[in-house]
Amino acid sequence: MTRGTERHGGRIRRGVPCRLLALVLTTALGLVVGGVEASSADAASVCAGRPAKTVKFSTGELRVYRTRDYACATAVAAKPGKRRRMSVQIQARGGRPVVDSGSFTQQAGPVTVHALNRCVRASGTISGKTGTTAWILC
Repeated sequence: MTRGTERHGGRIRRGVPCRLLALVLTTALGLVVGGVEASSADAASVCAGRPAKTVKFSTGELRVYRTRDYACATAVAAKPGKRRRMSVQIQARGGRPVVDSGSFTQQAGPVTVHALNRCVRASGTISGKTGTTAWILC
């Protein structure tokens, strides 16, 4: 018999570990399926932490968030709808940039870097228009 199961009256009874695993998998699947499509009002909630900087440009805005240890960035389209080229990039000083780019309808990102005691810079591009930050959060 495997761990977490027991024989009870000729049938195998699954214990707490199997039920817990099923609950975790069901919850994770619900988050993935339910979290795929976020409205523009929910766009602020994709990054953890508090808003640190917002850079507006003609086709959208770059949003940077900060927690104690991490910095996160998204590029959000001003007019969501049709697919277009978008990218967002964030880099901690002394580290490599983390990039998300492709053809999206609402936003590129989120991208996150470990930024404890380090400055970060970020940029976002939507349909060829770009918004960037200098070194921030120092």
